[in-house]
Amino acid sequence: MEKRVAIIGAGISGLLACKYAAARGFTPVVFEEQAKVGGLWNHTIESTRLQNAKATFEFSDFRWPSSIEDMFPTNFKVVEYLESYAHNFGLLPYIKFNSKVMDMDYVGESEEEMRSWEFWGATGKPFGSKRKWILKVFNSKDNSTLVFSEVLHSMDYSAMDNAAATDFIKGKRVAIIGSGKTAVDTAFECAMANGSDYPCTMIQRTPHWALPDAFPWGINFGYFCATRFSELMVHKPGEGLLFSLIATLLTPLRWVISKFVESYIRWKLPLKKYGMVPKERFLDEIAACQIYMLPETFYDKVENGSIVLQKSQNLTFCKDGLIIDNDDHIKADVVIFATGYKGDEKLANIFKSPIFRNHIAGSRDSTIPLYRQIVHPRIPGVAAIGYSESASNLYSIEMRCKWLACLLDETVQLPRMEEMEKDIKMWDEYMKRYAANGKYRRACIAGLHIWYNDQLCRDIGANPRRKKGFFTEMFQPYGLNGAHDGSNSSRARNVDCVRVFPNVYG
Repeated sequence: MEKRVAIIGAGISGLLACKYAAARGFTPVVFEEQAKVGGLWNHTIESTRLQNAKATFEFSDFRWPSSIEDMFPTNFKVVEYLESYAHNFGLLPYIKFNSKVMDMDYVGESEEEMRSWEFWGATGKPFGSKRKWILKVFNSKDNSTLVFSEVLHSMDYSAMDNAAATDFIKGKRVAIIGSGKTAVDTAFECAMANGSDYPCTMIQRTPHWALPDAFPWGINFGYFCATRFSELMVHKPGEGLLFSLIATLLTPLRWVISKFVESYIRWKLPLKKYGMVPKERFLDEIAACQIYMLPETFYDKVENGSIVLQKSQNLTFCKDGLIIDNDDHIKADVVIFATGYKGDEKLANIFKSPIFRNHIAGSRDSTIPLYRQIVHPRIPGVAAIGYSESASNLYSIEMRCKWLACLLDETVQLPRMEEMEKDIKMWDEYMKRYAANGKYRRACIAGLHIWYNDQLCRDIGANPRRKKGFFTEMFQPYGLNGAHDGSNSSRARNVDCVRVFPNVYG
């Protein structure tokens, strides 16, 4: 009997889920709203580059082409890489383009029956004889419109083609609300287009640490947050007494490392001059996935007046712009909000049933309740691959897809729902403890990506340790060195744990 797997989106998560599902003998059907693969990478502005060195953002069985020499490829090159991946593994026939999933409706057991379940989906298995999901899909090929207004979200701005985006901001005073990577890239692009004649104002509520390069004081960034030793400094979900004691003893060292990296950034960038020194510790911002790479000449644009940096906790609109704290008046012809994408709401709204919406949303003061950051204990037959973030999303996503493929063919057995919810609570406590600025709802695992991937490896019966010797295993960043087999097509690794830990930026 054919077992079909519906996949929403043909970005990195969708392509990987499609590949591993097909490899296990299932029939994936991918619904993609756009006319091509790439997901959010199709909604990035011209100046956007990869945040990870390309060697740490690579599929386990498909290398970057040798012609790409940049350490941080442009968004166009990333999309080309994803398109090549889809072509190489024959994924395009599984994808229905211009198909937007409007909602999902569950047909199967009653709410009363589901309340009595002890296991996910009653049996702990992904497929059930009584249940199915009905997806409402809208063909968007001939029904897409784009309306430009003078106040818009960065997603709307990114959706414009490069020429239209340049025309839209050219010769205008642009104000950007936000402090993350999208805000920085948009401000930089506006500065490139307008210079100091029409300066771009970037209004931030909470400044974040931004890396000017990948080698603080000449040391590979991966040594600070991508080793097993670096994770010993953190209290982990499900840790025993020994790990807890070690984390407590090493907490001061974690503070020292944060200050060490911060000192380099403050030396390299004029943060104090412009009042942009973050209040949170560097490693805590990593734990909240709020670190990003700064465009190389960003502060040159600030120095020459092309970008104006402002901090404000409040803002209101007025006739010709904005009013921020202390009644400062910011004149603006265009306001762009780069304030995030509310992924939790988007995830919840895909469900037609209010019961499932409430399940997936959870409490506002907790993380999205996903076991292994993938499945909700009380929503049968559904997996969320790309919601949780990490230091190198591609690797975590690929590992989740391997885990999910094992779940689909019942190689992985889920525990009882009560145990799954206990594990979710432990991860929630970890994220609340370490995520900077209270951003725990983003479900970021960057501070414990090795510990997390170890769990997935053990679930699928694979050995997560692959380095020779205690010191290299403990102190060397997990990366790609020596892991390739020299080709793009040989040895598709479905259940191994080789090359899933990022050697961040190095």
